[in-house]
Amino acid sequence: MAKALKVVFMGTPEFAVQSLNAINNSRHKLVGVITSSDKPAGRGKKLKGSAVKDYALANKLPLLQPEKFKNEAFLEQLKAWNADIFVVVAFRMLPEVVWNMPPMGTFNLHASLLPQYRGAAPINYAVINGETESGVTTFFLDKEIDTGRIILQEKCAINKTDDAGDLHDRLMTIGSKLVVDTLDLVASGDFSTTNQLEIPDDSSELKPAPKIFRDDCRIDFTQNVETCYNHIRGLSPFPGAFTELISPEGKSYLLKIFKTEISDCKEKSSSIITDGKNSLEITCKNRSLKILQLQLQGKKRMQTQDLLRGFKLNNNWTIR
Repeated sequence: MAKALKVVFMGTPEFAVQSLNAINNSRHKLVGVITSSDKPAGRGKKLKGSAVKDYALANKLPLLQPEKFKNEAFLEQLKAWNADIFVVVAFRMLPEVVWNMPPMGTFNLHASLLPQYRGAAPINYAVINGETESGVTTFFLDKEIDTGRIILQEKCAINKTDDAGDLHDRLMTIGSKLVVDTLDLVASGDFSTTNQLEIPDDSSELKPAPKIFRDDCRIDFTQNVETCYNHIRGLSPFPGAFTELISPEGKSYLLKIFKTEISDCKEKSSSIITDGKNSLEITCKNRSLKILQLQLQGKKRMQTQDLLRGFKLNNNWTIR
């Protein structure tokens, strides 16, 4: 059997924790963990560590939280771990002085089938664009973001009712196994990599997955119902697609929408149809969306009927 590798892991959110745990329970040895600095969180804005930090502390793993990756003291500490390879999952960009340090290189786990959906939000955009398939890719880091040579890939289906949270959890599990498989493969020394430009693709168009901003989350109900449906589930549960409810008096309420069903009601687009008790539909260009789960500004996420019990809404309201 090939030797066990000494690994430094870099990551921040919950998505990365499952891969970190998989390595920690493999034959390979974690010699160190790197994560982001603590950030203010909650109403009190108290400093809170990342999910990766919590795991590292709970498992007594050596931990660094550098603010600057080119800091000499940090680079010396990193070198002292004497790792064979670095593994990156859901982390920030690294300078070449870092990713080029270990003798066996640095590989990243990306939540798409590269070269499609390079960028910060591949899971969201796969659902937003109505894809029926996604997957995970491990690849060696290079100078350009998400462009390095591919080591392994694994596909998974996207169901019509999946939201970004469902796909996130599925890829998190598949990806954690792929990370360990990649370490085993690299340790064996008997592997080849693939240039991303050589990956066969039915589409000649590369679809990007850039960072999502607030304006990207506003729902345009003048579009086809399928487009609006995919937009909502692609942003659920986070950051959440939204619209604004406007009362007959002109008061505005921010409304996040998390779960919908396509309905056959046909009215003028952007109209509200409700019985005021149990059901709420918003019309799109061709049909309508039945709103199942939502969150009114200042309220918790809830089922539509629960909101309508205490919030008086009728067909004279509008959206924008």
